[in-house]
Amino acid sequence: MSQLRTVQVLGGGSAGSSAHVSSLAAGLVARGVQVTVCAPPAVDRAYDFTATGARFLPVPRRSDPAAVAALRAACAGADVVHAHGLHAASRTAFALSGRTVPLVLTWHTRRYAEGARRQILHLLERRAARAAAVVLAPSSDLVDRARVRGARDARLAPVAAPVPRAAGTLHDGKARAELGAVERPLLMAVGSLVPHHGFSTLLDAARIWRGLDPVPLLVIAGEGRDRAALQQRIQEEQLPVRLIGCRDDVGELIAAADLAVLSSRWEGRSLLAQEALRLGVPLVATEVGGVPELVGGAAELVPFGNAEALARTVVRLLGDPERCARLAEAGREQAAGWPTEDDTIAHVLSVYDELAQPLPSRT
Repeated sequence: MSQLRTVQVLGGGSAGSSAHVSSLAAGLVARGVQVTVCAPPAVDRAYDFTATGARFLPVPRRSDPAAVAALRAACAGADVVHAHGLHAASRTAFALSGRTVPLVLTWHTRRYAEGARRQILHLLERRAARAAAVVLAPSSDLVDRARVRGARDARLAPVAAPVPRAAGTLHDGKARAELGAVERPLLMAVGSLVPHHGFSTLLDAARIWRGLDPVPLLVIAGEGRDRAALQQRIQEEQLPVRLIGCRDDVGELIAAADLAVLSSRWEGRSLLAQEALRLGVPLVATEVGGVPELVGGAAELVPFGNAEALARTVVRLLGDPERCARLAEAGREQAAGWPTEDDTIAHVLSVYDELAQPLPSRT
């Protein structure tokens, strides 16, 4: 059998999709697959795809002729091309025009838009779903969405829960002291500072629970275009909230927290939720997307956009250590049943083999 050749294409490179491609590349290379990763240079600087054994080719997140030509050249000779995200799939389909190489799309997340941008997003979803031979998605609602958009073959795919970085013990004093939560409850949220992560609702909830004694401190790790607006609210309303920007020690910070809070409008397999459950940190999360499938009964779920329900649940848990202990135990048990990296890689490789259908060598 000849060596299977695959190209992995990333667009903007969200944390989840980039980590997934890094894990996938390492696992495929270890199984004898020739892997090329195409992504913007900044993504490779953060994830170092060559360290996985893959070949890296810089391709900017653009659709101009030069970028498309670079992507087309990178895909020459591939048995399967695997795009991660809608933009990557749309650009890759354009680059593969006239070629018969099968395209796999992993639809990692759901996006939202209003007005004219909503129509553009609808067209992008439709184009990407229809271009792919197989669409893989981490949650049932995304599988259904891909089918509605015209996917020929949409499947629920096992996605490995990333193993948290080595973290300190729970309630680690050093991390709590750095964040300013030595003698007060610490709540951790993580995500890019954009509207769909629901941080405005989270600030509304913080305004409610600031009446507690001691006042819980909410720490949000991440950056994004809404930072200035969120910081202005924090200052004007004197909210017990800190924005600490992007961090490379998120696992340690979550491990030090009393609660983790997920306020998003939609999530597939939230990295915050996965780290919290694996570390035994009680989680309060919005009941959206793939979150219920991911956490089962091991987290407290609340409606999206309901600050009162979110605040009420946080306050109740802070006053109920026995419930928190049960959630911590249930979280570890739930995480133990999640797909492993080997499960994810084996599933993807089976899809590649199915599509590539390599012919046996002749003697």
